Amino acid sequence: MKNVLRPKGLALFLSTGALLLLLVACTQEQQNKISRDIQNWTGTNGVLEVYAGDKLVRRFLKIDKLSTALGTDDNKPRPYRFGYGVLDENLNMQADPGEKKVYFEISDYATNYVFFESPN
Repeated sequence: MKNVLRPKGLALFLSTGALLLLLVACTQEQQNKISRDIQNWTGTNGVLEVYAGDKLVRRFLKIDKLSTALGTDDNKPRPYRFGYGVLDENLNMQADPGEKKVYFEISDYATNYVFFESPN
């Protein structure tokens, strides 16, 4: 018996091939953007730690994603990233009762700082 692709199988085969061809044709930056878009859609449940020298001073838990801020009028990237996460006040790697989800920003400049919403 011949191995014949049925119309549904053929459509799936062609669409998969087209998707692979599209990804191969993308530049590395475009591939990274596609990856970030997928990651932003699915979430990551990440942890962000902030150090002063070798000492841990802040930790944010359950971060869905970090985003680059864009200008309102010019739509250009701003020199900081932002996100939302649970402020781990006692630094025990657990989101304890009373520890709240807060907004935070991380600078891209040489002056190290983290801006975050007060949980109280």
